Amino acid sequence: MFLVFLRLGFTAFGGPIAHLGYFRQTLVTRRRWIDEAGYADLVALCQFLPGPASSQVGFALGLLRTRSLLGGIAAWTAFTLPSALLLLAFAYGAHALTGPSAQGLIHGLKLVAVAVVAQAVWGMAGSLAPDRRRASIAVGALLLTVFAPMAFSQILAIALGAVAGLVLCRSDDGPGTGSRAVPISRRAGGVALAAFLILLIGLQLLAGALGSHALALSDAFYRSGAFVFGGGHVVLPLLRSALVDPGWVSPDAFLAGYGAAQAVPGPLFTVAAYLGAVAQPAPNGVLGAGIALVAIFLPGLLLVYGMLPFWDAVRVRPAARAAMRGTNAAVVGILGAALYDPVWTGAVGSPRDFALAALAFVLLTAWKAPPWCVVVLTTLGGLAIG
Repeated sequence: MFLVFLRLGFTAFGGPIAHLGYFRQTLVTRRRWIDEAGYADLVALCQFLPGPASSQVGFALGLLRTRSLLGGIAAWTAFTLPSALLLLAFAYGAHALTGPSAQGLIHGLKLVAVAVVAQAVWGMAGSLAPDRRRASIAVGALLLTVFAPMAFSQILAIALGAVAGLVLCRSDDGPGTGSRAVPISRRAGGVALAAFLILLIGLQLLAGALGSHALALSDAFYRSGAFVFGGGHVVLPLLRSALVDPGWVSPDAFLAGYGAAQAVPGPLFTVAAYLGAVAQPAPNGVLGAGIALVAIFLPGLLLVYGMLPFWDAVRVRPAARAAMRGTNAAVVGILGAALYDPVWTGAVGSPRDFALAALAFVLLTAWKAPPWCVVVLTTLGGLAIG
């Protein structure tokens, strides 16, 4: 489990939506660790919850596959480690990428994301929105997300998709075929949800009562991770408010870390490693990076762990299966909206960009090329264009 996700951690460029595409190709299509419906259920659950969606999905996949919490921790650690170490190194003096060649490399990585997300939309639409009703739900979710690009629009799209599924998809035969063997008791899930709330309130109270900067730093990152809906980029304004406003991190250092985070694989939340390392006063450096990483990811992982046993029990009911068909279709629409903005609009600006993204898409879908190979070739192509 660790080695599989470590490879993904080194090659998964392009942000959370692209990461879901990498996960789908590696773990659903190629390794068949979970089927399409089960994977879509996990994506829908993690879209409902605050936190880093791709890291939450990876954690849940590791947990379900190995039937142990250790497997989930191994998946999360391996997926997070490469980008966290790169950003920690940047905090210790690596220079930000500048110049035409470096910009070309970054542009190539953005074009990789176009191909990966397009492949995910193409594959998931065929299995999760195969008829007129579910295709219509998917398009409705796409329109809502495109024309109302707010942090909660994805949650609203999934909720409306569930309602539409209840109305339109009750006649569909057969239960969902996703994984139902959740190795978590409801009692353990309840403990995890209680721990989420206790830490959310308790860290702030303890930091104020004890005057501990380590606790204050933990609280800043924990609250940022607990209130993020809509993807990794949404965490940046929260972190800026939590760290720059009190003077712990300078505005220039914050922006430099954001720029570096765009050039590394893995979850964008690992920018916390850089910010924890450069924050003043102590603890900072390696200790500050460790505190920041654990604190920003912990709320999302606690929520997934706490919700999985209840989620699985609900989804086997007939009404819940109908709602789930609607939410799965809505997930396809949300992925389609993300393919347009920010993935397409942020990467494709010329016919050469379009040609390179199309080539990467064909390599992934028709030639079944490994994602890391497509990353290398497309990045070199972006460098040539630059």
